[in-house]
Amino acid sequence: MHAWEAIQKSVDYIENHLTEDIPIDKLAETASLSPFYFQRLFSRLVKKPVCEYIKLRKLAQAADDLKTKNTRIIDTAVNYGFSSHASFTRAFKEVYGITPDEYRTSDVHLNQFVKPELILNYVMVDENVPLVTDGIVLEVTRRQLAIPRIFIGIEKEIPIKELMGGTETSISYAAKLWNEFHEIKPKIPHLIEHGNEFGALYIGNAKEGYCTYMAGAEVEYGTSAEGYSTFELPAAEYIVCGFEAESFEELTNSAVYKAQTFMERWMKKHKLAATDFAGEMYYPTEGCAYLEHWVRSVTTD
Repeated sequence: MHAWEAIQKSVDYIENHLTEDIPIDKLAETASLSPFYFQRLFSRLVKKPVCEYIKLRKLAQAADDLKTKNTRIIDTAVNYGFSSHASFTRAFKEVYGITPDEYRTSDVHLNQFVKPELILNYVMVDENVPLVTDGIVLEVTRRQLAIPRIFIGIEKEIPIKELMGGTETSISYAAKLWNEFHEIKPKIPHLIEHGNEFGALYIGNAKEGYCTYMAGAEVEYGTSAEGYSTFELPAAEYIVCGFEAESFEELTNSAVYKAQTFMERWMKKHKLAATDFAGEMYYPTEGCAYLEHWVRSVTTD
C-alpha cells in the first residue's frame, strides 16, 4: 500500500465518524502506522495536523446541518462533540468569521476545508480519459473555439485566498456574487436561451491580494448591455477540465476544488501554464451537475 493510500483510509474513516470521538490511536490503526509516524505523514499529505483537520471537517458538516436540518444550535454542537453552545460558537466564528446563528439566518455561503482525495495528487490520466473518484468524474480535453463567445454579468474583487478553495475557510464572496447575479439576470438583454453561465477570473484592476471575478451568462455575439460587465471568451485553443457530481452543491463545493487540484497538476505534468484568465463554464443539466474549467495555456520550459 502506498503512503497516500494509508492516509486516505484514515481520511475516509474520519468522514464516516464525524459525530463520534475519533482517537488518534484508532486512526493510526486504520492506516496501519504508528501514532507518531501517522501524525507526521497525515500533516504532510493533508496539509493540516490531524486534530485541526477533524475540527474543520466537523464544523463543515455542522454548518451543512444548520442550513438543512431543523435542529437547535446546541443540539448540533453536542452532536459534533462540542461541550457547549459557547464553545461551538467560538470555534465556528474563529473559522468562518460569523456565528452559527448569523449563518443559519442568512443566505451566506461558506468556503470549507474539503475532504481531500489524495489520488488526485498521485494518479495521472491522458487526455480524453475519465478519472473517477469519490463520486465525481473528471476528464481533460483540448477544445478549439473558432468563434468568440460573449458573456454579460456583474463583477467584483474577491480575495485571492478564496481561490484556494478547499484549503481556506471563510465566507464565499464568489457565491454571494452569483446570488446577486441571478437576481438581475432576467433583466439582461440578448441572453441566449438555454445558454451557458460563465465565471471569469482575472486580475484586471484589482488591488493587491485580490482578483476580479465576473459572474455572467452568454448573450448573442456582438451585443452589449449598459450598466453590466462584459467578458469575451476569445477564439483560441483551450485546456478544458470537465467534471460532474451528484448535485450542484457538491459540484460547486468539494468537486470544484478537487478538479482544480487535478487540473493544476495535469498542466504542470504536461509543461503547461495558464495565461491571463481562467473560466468556469456552467451547463444546465438534469440529474448530475456538470461544470468545465477553461484555461488558455502556454508551454513552460
